[in-house]
Amino acid sequence: MHPGHAWLFVATLLPLLTLATAARADLKLCNRMSYVIEAAIGIDDKASTATRGWFRIDPAQCRVVLQGALTADRIMLNARALALYGASPIPQNGTDRLCIASDNFVIAAARQCRGSQTLAAFTEIRPKPNDDGDLVAYLAEDSEYDDEQARLAGIQRLLGIAGYDTTPIDGVDGPKTQAALSTFLRKSGLKSDAANAPDFFDTLIKAVESPSATGLTWCNDTKSRLMAAVAEDDGKTITSRGWYRVEPGKCLRPDLSAQPKRVFSFAEAVDDNARPILIKGKALNWGGATLLCTRDSKFEISEQGDCSARGLSAVGFAPVDMSRGGQTLRFTTP
Repeated sequence: MHPGHAWLFVATLLPLLTLATAARADLKLCNRMSYVIEAAIGIDDKASTATRGWFRIDPAQCRVVLQGALTADRIMLNARALALYGASPIPQNGTDRLCIASDNFVIAAARQCRGSQTLAAFTEIRPKPNDDGDLVAYLAEDSEYDDEQARLAGIQRLLGIAGYDTTPIDGVDGPKTQAALSTFLRKSGLKSDAANAPDFFDTLIKAVESPSATGLTWCNDTKSRLMAAVAEDDGKTITSRGWYRVEPGKCLRPDLSAQPKRVFSFAEAVDDNARPILIKGKALNWGGATLLCTRDSKFEISEQGDCSARGLSAVGFAPVDMSRGGQTLRFTTP
């Protein structure tokens, strides 16, 4: 991903609001980031804690996540970027560890996980009332985009993953962004004003999740979730990067630089608890003989070798033939 991004839940910086005083006020989450996100909320009410998710929120979009009078003692938030961006760039460093599920969920006793539920870090938020009397919490990057800039930056980022040159991701409607967007609309058979449609992020996501004649595409033809990593050799340095989540039946294109000298790939099937799936005692994965460094959490590593000495894991990557400009790797169960 792109290191150096500072993230903040703007709501946490606002003065404390006593939620129990609101007679009736919906709680809205607003996304001013350049990523399509999924959010989960945690609710402390007297002696119980519940969680609910996932709420998808596009850039520049607000979504009601709680309706009616809010009597909770505390409200907490966990947010993640969609899997197609790779490992979520949103820090998971909240102080409350609450239960979530991989798909949509409502968990009544969220401090004691059951079955396939897992613990995730939640951050307490303190929403602020708006002019309509609702309570609003904003999620933002250090770029401090307004709604218009966040939407454009989100479009730039997805176009970049789809193989168009939109750098830098800055929310500015410059000539490069206009050219990339026009080319995408033309190739997709869309009208010139399609980018203004409320479902345009769905259109972009569908394009990113479809096989492409350019770049690298992973397609998951198994019944399990895959976690994948990519590596690029620019002639001087090999940089490994992951993890990208590829759901069953989906395709995903990792973001590659313009013209890497060599590209490598690794993918592994995991269960709902993110543990490797074994077949006859052997992990179900797709790799090769080129040992490169990874770690369990998200990573971007440019210094290879002596992985274990640096607290990293050495994983065997396979070279990818990009001589024709693009390659689709389809993963199937043996």
